[in-house]
Amino acid sequence: MIGARDPRRGEEATAAVRAAGGDAHAVILDVTDPATVQEAARWVEERFGHLDVLVNNAGITGSGQVSPEDARDQIPSSVDLDMVRAVFEINVFGVIAVTNAMLPLLRRSPAPRIVNVSSAAGSLTINSIPDGPLVGLPTSAAYSPSKTALNALTVQYANELRKGGILVNAADPGFVDTDINNHTGYLTTGQGAAVVVRLATLGADGPTGGFFGENGPVPW
Repeated sequence: MIGARDPRRGEEATAAVRAAGGDAHAVILDVTDPATVQEAARWVEERFGHLDVLVNNAGITGSGQVSPEDARDQIPSSVDLDMVRAVFEINVFGVIAVTNAMLPLLRRSPAPRIVNVSSAAGSLTINSIPDGPLVGLPTSAAYSPSKTALNALTVQYANELRKGGILVNAADPGFVDTDINNHTGYLTTGQGAAVVVRLATLGADGPTGGFFGENGPVPW
């Protein structure tokens, strides 16, 4: 199932998966709209009866493309609080809404997995390194803190659900070539998705409550 707010883009993504030999179905899903979240859960239950993997990848920057010119409104001392709320509504609260709606279906799976798509921009350790690897990334009072909060949320879900065999991890796909960075990323979408797929298919002895990128664990 591919959830999307825009039906056209959902169908385009579904068509791409099918063209590559996969099987996918588009479902309207707006993580800020409880009605569409519940309807998506009902759709999965009626069609499959359970859910094996949930990938929470809905996210916005709040400033459009990630560049110094486009993200000046995220400077902490002058940020627009309504924009911060909008970012957290999707990047954090939306994850709670969708996860909780899908949990009954995940609990019916023999090997349930949850992957939250995060970012190195949410790493307090990396952000705190002077002249570190994120030099050039705009200072952010919205996007980066929202991903930090998502990482914290990942740990809390992992703590709650580990006894039930549900593994919950956060993934950093890296600097992927997408609309969000005006296609300046050096990784293909396939390369970025690799860590997500790896976490979605972990064995029973796999990690939970972790933050992982292409090359292994990412520091908190």
